[in-house]
Amino acid sequence: MKYASQEWLTRQTELQQSFELRAGATARVQYRLTDAPGGGEIRYYADVRDGRVVEQQLGDDPAADGTMKSSFADSVAMLRGELAPTTAFMEGRIKLSGDMAKLGKLMPITQTAEYKKHFTQLCEETDFS
Repeated sequence: MKYASQEWLTRQTELQQSFELRAGATARVQYRLTDAPGGGEIRYYADVRDGRVVEQQLGDDPAADGTMKSSFADSVAMLRGELAPTTAFMEGRIKLSGDMAKLGKLMPITQTAEYKKHFTQLCEETDFS
């Protein structure tokens, strides 16, 4: 399945249902991937509740608590484990805006073993071209 397609977003949501619940790790996040193949930008959003994505859709979420913007290439590198999300943020390769307290509660999830296992499996199923 193609990266950042609706099929991919649905599969990612399915895989995250096994994540441990993390009370308070709740936010609606708008994603903007710049410099996507073919030019332009890919926009999608995720509704994260207690550490699990419960919905993801292509498009814009007017109720988003914040926005995460990165290049398509950096987002692929993060998924593949080649670029740590915290490093990308510290280097300015991820730009966050909005309710930083809410978004910040999601960052520790990216360091868990289940998160890394999830993305390893997802990457094996993904066409990044």
